Amino acid sequence: MCGICGIINFIQTPVEENSIRQMKRALKHRGPDDDGLFIENNVGFGYVRLSIIDLSAKGHQPMEDESGRYVMIFNGEIYNYIELKEELKGNYSFKTNTDSEVLLASYIFWGEDCLHHFNGMFSFVIYDKETKSIFAARDRFGVKPFYYYADDEQFIFASELQAILKVLKKKPEQNNQTIYDFLVFNRTDQTEATFFKNIKKLQHGSKMKINHSNEYKIEKWYHLNENINNPFTNDEEYKELFSSAIGLRLRCDVPIGVCLSGGLDSSAIVSTIIKDFDRKDINTFSAVYGKGNKGDESEYIDEYKGLLKNMHYTYPSGESLFDDLDSFITTHAEPIPDTSPYAQYKLMELAKDHVTVLLDGQGADEQLGGYHYFFGFYYKELFKQLKWLLLLNEIFAYYKKHHSTFALQTFGYFLLPDSIKTKLKNGNKGYLNNDFSYKYASSNNIVKNIYDSKDLKSSLLDHFEYKLEHLLKWEDCNSMKFGLESRVPFLDYRLVEKTLALPSNQIIRNGTTKFIFREAMKGILPERIRNRQSKIGFGTPEDIWFRMPKWQSYIEEILNSSTFKARGYIDHEVAIKKFKIHQSGKANLANEIWKWIHLELWFRKYID
Repeated sequence: MCGICGIINFIQTPVEENSIRQMKRALKHRGPDDDGLFIENNVGFGYVRLSIIDLSAKGHQPMEDESGRYVMIFNGEIYNYIELKEELKGNYSFKTNTDSEVLLASYIFWGEDCLHHFNGMFSFVIYDKETKSIFAARDRFGVKPFYYYADDEQFIFASELQAILKVLKKKPEQNNQTIYDFLVFNRTDQTEATFFKNIKKLQHGSKMKINHSNEYKIEKWYHLNENINNPFTNDEEYKELFSSAIGLRLRCDVPIGVCLSGGLDSSAIVSTIIKDFDRKDINTFSAVYGKGNKGDESEYIDEYKGLLKNMHYTYPSGESLFDDLDSFITTHAEPIPDTSPYAQYKLMELAKDHVTVLLDGQGADEQLGGYHYFFGFYYKELFKQLKWLLLLNEIFAYYKKHHSTFALQTFGYFLLPDSIKTKLKNGNKGYLNNDFSYKYASSNNIVKNIYDSKDLKSSLLDHFEYKLEHLLKWEDCNSMKFGLESRVPFLDYRLVEKTLALPSNQIIRNGTTKFIFREAMKGILPERIRNRQSKIGFGTPEDIWFRMPKWQSYIEEILNSSTFKARGYIDHEVAIKKFKIHQSGKANLANEIWKWIHLELWFRKYID
């Protein structure tokens, strides 16, 4: 796990070493153990290393092959590197025990097809000195980042936006469409766009080639919908593959731990490690708020007391968020629609003193229908298939278990025309400037790509294509801020492909999500956790926090500032009224308030 960066000058002028060093400094938190630099005429690479596998100096990058023809920088992990190394031994003479060298050897032997051999998370760049060409690629689901800026003169890339901003020759501008989608739909990263107008990201499952004429071409190398033809045949098969995914991600030469929220997904990882790998010494890290308080899951985390030796806790609070606010905003470099990633930020801060690698449950909800609005897609599927009796039974089962009409409301919403869906989302905000809203409402693609799925399976696929990545981005930023590698076993592509090939009633059944997973975890998970229906995740009690006197005065100062009023996105007077309603306790508007202040602080730091 590392940070990579580079510059390719299209006008054939030499890359300035100082520019690469500036980029490396901006990424140093990602790789505190080592760094390297490569420059050859108009090509320059920078690298910072977090040592995970083969901690020796042999893992130094940029890495060259024995012939000296290829130069590579690589961020991520190839979990099946041991198996690939064995396969390649007859064709390549290995000098290290790193997965990095296995990746380079794989490219030399298989060419671009090497990507289909990797089970891992990665973004890497390889320079061919002989052909003067560049090849870059990103993993299937976008676990590891790859940002870039391109104009007529140069191509700049990096693992984080800050590194690109350090060497950008012109003042960055905001992307107003991204801001609209953020404010209205709470969504980011559903396209290649970022909050910066001319900085993009290489999409997940994509590759890029830059030839000797400095022409670059981007294309998808992995299509999830073409690889979901082989479903699990039974619960036991799921359990075995889930264990295999975890086993691969336990491979490392440094201390390892697990993020334990108390939810189904992270608990399943911990329980599997205990039962299948006999690792009761594994470190766990949890964010808690005190029993009985909103967002606290201590009662479920406590199921592991007596089973685990090393359980660690962090206690995010309104005071700590206030103190960490500038650092947190800088860490992410783009606005975030709620404060839940802050709980993860504090968890990573705690973990850095104990481990270097963390396993996390990210990605389970997107493949196993974990969010309750997935019920709406399932109801839509049953309705269109004329399975109305089953539909009624599912609606009744949901209400009986959850005492809520939320699933029914989402069902109704998903049946609406796209234009009405957008108007409803837009109208619900009530604070958007009319001119801004009118200009960008029609050009959003979120309704079509995320809320217009025809059935449950399509919605799960759409979530992998258009929603999952912002969660992975936040996790990468939070973990790498503290020099940690975060691994996500639920995103083992073998597990994803077989899960998404299942029929809908193996995902949702009798008003319950994650059906096959819950069945597979019998005898593995504590029953209290396996059967729990509530979903909190890394939620925070932000509504309580923003009623604190310290936050109240700070928020009022921002909302009354001349810069906030002049942005043109939010009606200042409406925002003030809504904030007062929140302060009175009559409504919880913390999510919207957070977006207002984060967006304003982002503007001040990166645009103004």
